Amino acid sequence: MSFEFRVDDAATGASLWPVYQSVFDDQRDFDTWRDEVWDRHRVRDGFRLARAHDEGRLVGFAYGYTGRDGQWWTDNARRVLPPGVGQAWLGGHFELVSLGVVAGARGRGVGRALLRAVADGLAHDRLLLMTTADDTDPARRLYASEGWHVLGPGIGDDTVIMGKRPGGA
Repeated sequence: MSFEFRVDDAATGASLWPVYQSVFDDQRDFDTWRDEVWDRHRVRDGFRLARAHDEGRLVGFAYGYTGRDGQWWTDNARRVLPPGVGQAWLGGHFELVSLGVVAGARGRGVGRALLRAVADGLAHDRLLLMTTADDTDPARRLYASEGWHVLGPGIGDDTVIMGKRPGGA
């Protein structure tokens, strides 16, 4: 298994789509996802993408960017988080948007390596993500084992927002 960490051009969306589609319960087609999500996210400040390949085949990716007021997720997270938490954590944070690993590559440390790769060397003092509220879910357990903790409810049903301060602060 080899890991890459780099920012790519617009063509990367097409290469990520098969993994995205296989991992996430999302009814969008590629063109809709590219127009509504990918093309907006990849141009945001602080965009970072980590990819994992197994014998040349993409098996996972993680990406995020700097979250700012006026962005959909940041504004909605501010609405659902307790006021003091929202003030302390939102705006100028690194927002982990997606981390996905295909079924055949799970349980081999790929998700952990991607999470670390996308966050390694960030200048941000606050990292945020949203995940399932089910604390037995493998993704949620991964985040907790890497020092992320629940800050409050998430934007959607059965979700939570988790945060981490690099260095454990």
